[in-house]
Amino acid sequence: MVTDSLTERPAAGPATRALSPALVLAGLLLVAANLRAGITTVGPVLEELRRDLGLASFTASALISLPLVAFAVISPVAPAVSRRLGLERTLGLGLAGLALGLVVRSLPGQPLLWLGTALLGVAIAVVNVVLPALVKRDFPTRIGQITGRYSAVQSVFAATAAGVAVPMAGLTSAGWRLPLGMWAGLAVIALGVLAPQLRRHTVAAPVAAPSVASVKSPWRSAVGWQVTAYMALQSTGYYVFITWLPSIEESAGVSATAAGVHQLLLNGLGIAGSIACSALIPRLRDQRLIGVLAPLLFVVAVVGVLVAPTYSAIWTTFAGVGGGASIVLALSFFGLRTRNHTQAAALSGMAQSVGYLVAAAGPIAVGALHDATGTWKPALVTILALELVLAGVGYFAGRNKVIQ
Repeated sequence: MVTDSLTERPAAGPATRALSPALVLAGLLLVAANLRAGITTVGPVLEELRRDLGLASFTASALISLPLVAFAVISPVAPAVSRRLGLERTLGLGLAGLALGLVVRSLPGQPLLWLGTALLGVAIAVVNVVLPALVKRDFPTRIGQITGRYSAVQSVFAATAAGVAVPMAGLTSAGWRLPLGMWAGLAVIALGVLAPQLRRHTVAAPVAAPSVASVKSPWRSAVGWQVTAYMALQSTGYYVFITWLPSIEESAGVSATAAGVHQLLLNGLGIAGSIACSALIPRLRDQRLIGVLAPLLFVVAVVGVLVAPTYSAIWTTFAGVGGGASIVLALSFFGLRTRNHTQAAALSGMAQSVGYLVAAAGPIAVGALHDATGTWKPALVTILALELVLAGVGYFAGRNKVIQ
């Protein structure tokens, strides 16, 4: 592969024709399209799924959190896998696993639902870690812009998946199983487009980066922990909203269809937040302003849902913009706070492992609080407090520093 800043060579085998940066970027964006659709499609049909399978709120939230647990467990391992197999082949393996997981979880039988959900979580975890390293390696001077693009693509497909889930569930007797499984087709398409690159096992030329031994571990860096905390807290708020906001709205008298549309808004407005964040990153001396402002937009959304849940169409716009900006910033930190793509992969693995472990507790805790109290208010107050803490973390993580 030939990138816009690094010259690469095949690790073994005969010489191969270089791929253009445009083709590399197109493949990257198509891979990114798969990373949220399989997750955001669950929230709008969660009540139907619960009724069909007889699941309590706590059990349903555990199902939602299972991919996040997989993210936490697999993320530290993914950098080593990518170093052994190469970035492209690791992406291909992740896409194949994702397609299989989506199909398996839509088949009859509750054990297959859990098995498929775990498998798609493992697959997405691998791809989540590899993509920021790919951006750092192939587009090191355009980290914010490229991250913004692939995050926007994620948001487009996440919004689409959430918006069509309820209508698709009503089309056939399969019900909620159809929207849970149909996005396997997108993973297969992405795998097909990526196929020409799977024959390559590219490694950076010797001058491109220092040896792995010379790279300081983010686990021993204050900057690494600041980035990790930002990733953890922003992910918690986002996954609580995509999991439970439809149920919160339905309890306030909002129809399931309208709640599904609001999920589309939540993810769709994430595109605006992603684009705005990626445009601001190269124009600012550091990212402290974005790191504080994005969580405060989410604070407005949480307060709005607490006070007037029937107006969630308004509050989801704030949450969408704030959440979209937060995730782009968190992903951009992996490149902005590191010196090379090896260190970026290590920070990505650390932040996503710890971050998603914390985020996995969010939907479970919210479901448990609701079961215990019969109301959504205690959980929403907790999320409000976490978002305020996130604003403070964003100030520190947003400083113009790298791991030394």
